[in-house]
Amino acid sequence: MDGCDAVVSAPGTGMGFREVDLLTVATRALVAAMTRTGVRRLICISALGVGDSRGHGGFVFDRLFQPLLLGPAYKDKDRQEAAIRASSLDWVVVRPAMLTNDPPRGRVRATADLAGVNGGKIARADVAQFVVEQLTTDTWLRRTPVILW
Repeated sequence: MDGCDAVVSAPGTGMGFREVDLLTVATRALVAAMTRTGVRRLICISALGVGDSRGHGGFVFDRLFQPLLLGPAYKDKDRQEAAIRASSLDWVVVRPAMLTNDPPRGRVRATADLAGVNGGKIARADVAQFVVEQLTTDTWLRRTPVILW
């Protein structure tokens, strides 16, 4: 952490049926290291469907895909987000909609108001741009924006 001004965390666990705790364990260690070394800013990529965004992924995602293929990973993401919220860091937890390899559009819809959010998608490149912007702005500080097109 020496010489760092901020950290972007984007680990993933993939799909599967087995219980996982990689995100929780890694995030707790990361928060401890950041606190110890004085690095304040943490931007973490999570996902639409975690925490209070559960139930906003669209019918197929919410009823089939998430519970059958992503259940353990999303439970881990819930714990990861809780560890971040419990910290004293300056954090933003970014919850992108379904990721695509489409060309970037150069703009995103970022919202904490989930009324009317029922799935969606976004290019990985647009997620990356949004994350980079969070390194120097306080617009979403200590919040969990959902981002989509």
